[in-house]
Amino acid sequence: MGKLYVVGIGPGGLEYMTVRAKKVIEKSDVIVGYTKYISMIKPLIENKEIFSTGMRGEIDRCKKALEISKDKNVAIISTGDAGIYGMAGLILQMKKDEEVEVVPGVTASTAAASIVGAPLMHDNCNISLSDLLTPYELIKKRVELAAEGDFVISLYNPRSKGRPNHLKECINLIKKYRKGDTPVAVIKNALRENQDAKIFTLDNFMEDAVDMLSIVIIGNSKSYIDKQMFITPRGYENKEKF
Repeated sequence: MGKLYVVGIGPGGLEYMTVRAKKVIEKSDVIVGYTKYISMIKPLIENKEIFSTGMRGEIDRCKKALEISKDKNVAIISTGDAGIYGMAGLILQMKKDEEVEVVPGVTASTAAASIVGAPLMHDNCNISLSDLLTPYELIKKRVELAAEGDFVISLYNPRSKGRPNHLKECINLIKKYRKGDTPVAVIKNALRENQDAKIFTLDNFMEDAVDMLSIVIIGNSKSYIDKQMFITPRGYENKEKF
C-alpha cells in the first residue's frame, strides 16, 4: 500500500521549501498538481510519473491522487501551505482508508510579509477575495468584521479581470475603520522570480498595482512605516523603552 503526501511547496522558490517537503517529493513515485506548480519543482521530479491538470481541476487531481496512492507513494502539491487555500481540506474530505500525511509549507502572507518588514506581528487574518467558492457578500462581511476587529488583513486572490472592483470595494470597507495613513503593502511574486513590492497608505492606495500574483497586506490601527519597513508593534514598547 502506498501513501499520499499533501505537500505545501512554499511560495515557489526551491530554497524556501521545507526539508520535509523536499524529502517526501523526492521519495514519491508520482507527483500530482496544477501544471504551473509542477513547473516550479521541475528539478526535483525528473524521471517521476506526473499527473497534472489546468486551473479548476482540483477535484480531478484529488481523486487521481487518492486512487494512485493505494499502490504507490504520491505527493499532491500546492503552493504556500497545503492547508491554507490548498489541497489538504479537499483530500481529507474525500479520503476513505488511504494513508494521508499533510506536509506544511510557507504560506503567501508570511512570504510577502518578510519582504516588507514585520506587518503580521500582532493578530492577523487571511481573506481570499475570490468568489468562485465563496459568495461575495460573505467575503465583504468577513473583510468588514476583520477591519472592525482591528486585525491586520492579508488579502489573497485580490484582483482579476473577472472581478476588477472587488478589491476597491473591500478597501473602502476597511477605510470605515482605519485612518488614511494606515500602511498597505502590495507584494507580487513573493520570494520567487520577478518579485516586486510597493508600500502605500489607504489614502493613496492604487488598485492598478495589484493582480492575481499579488498579496495585499493592510495594517491595523498601530501599524506604521519606518525606514521603508512596514511594522506592526506587538506591545513590547509598553513594557520596556528602547
